[in-house]
Amino acid sequence: MTTISAPSARTTLAGIACAMGASTMFSINDVIFKFLSGDYALHQMVLIRAVIGIIVMLAVVIPLSGGFALLRTPKWRLHLIRGIFVVFSNFFYFLALAAMPLADAVAIFFVAPLLVTALSVPILGEKVGPRRWAAVLVGLLGVVVMMRPGSAAFQFASLLPLLSALAYAMMHMMTRRMGGTESALTMTVFVQLSFIVSSLAVGLALGDGRYGQTSDPSLAFLARAWAWPTAGDWMKLTLIGFTSSAGGILIGQAYKLCEAGLVAPFEYISMPLAIFWGVTVFGQWPDMVAWAGIALICGAGLYIAAREAALARRGKRKRQHAATGSDL
Repeated sequence: MTTISAPSARTTLAGIACAMGASTMFSINDVIFKFLSGDYALHQMVLIRAVIGIIVMLAVVIPLSGGFALLRTPKWRLHLIRGIFVVFSNFFYFLALAAMPLADAVAIFFVAPLLVTALSVPILGEKVGPRRWAAVLVGLLGVVVMMRPGSAAFQFASLLPLLSALAYAMMHMMTRRMGGTESALTMTVFVQLSFIVSSLAVGLALGDGRYGQTSDPSLAFLARAWAWPTAGDWMKLTLIGFTSSAGGILIGQAYKLCEAGLVAPFEYISMPLAIFWGVTVFGQWPDMVAWAGIALICGAGLYIAAREAALARRGKRKRQHAATGSDL
């Protein structure tokens, strides 16, 4: 008889702790990016973060995980495409943080899991039932509510986290295609290299600040001239490198220890953290319209996660029954 063992309670708790820890690290990352967005250029901050991140990966993580042979891959073109999506997702998201309340940007970005569900049909050929399609529509309605098109409160910056979520969803499409043969560490290193190359390219094009004299906070963040950080800001910039690396490692470990359907809901701790940071650090409290949009988007995302977990358990039971029957 063939049996499929379930993770122990300790393993499950460890996976949940890793997911919550990763979300906390990413949330701290967001706060520092928003806090410094008025003083430094985006490409400068991304470059510093990526350099610190790749040093941590090459000096500590990879040697402890099997060595540099892990980086050998014939699929460097796919890594390049995936890296481009990750870079666009991060750039759009951080540009949004410069202009929007933190909680609003995080909430709109949380439409990403819904876009992953929707895009998995035409790109990966997966099947999505009517209930999950309904959840996708509810989440998109939440985005419309938060963006407030046609009203005086609408701002074009609200499109940025939506574009970030779309690029993030496309990155996940690439990950699903590559995940069977490429290790998470390999993909992480190539992403950090993509950040370094892209931020250097943007810095060479815009780093003199000739386009940075604008009242738009997102455009100013993108085109601001490079500036030498103060001692205190060096500590903050170093912290975003370590929190980014730690968050990436923790979330990878979470999905390694537990099923995706169990881990995904705990990533939503980022939402209350974003509200907390917004109130305590930036003095920004969501209004009633924002609360309605947050509820629709997060509710739809949590439903998708729960539904996919239920479907995964059903599929697992069917495989167990099939395996049991074949062994009789």
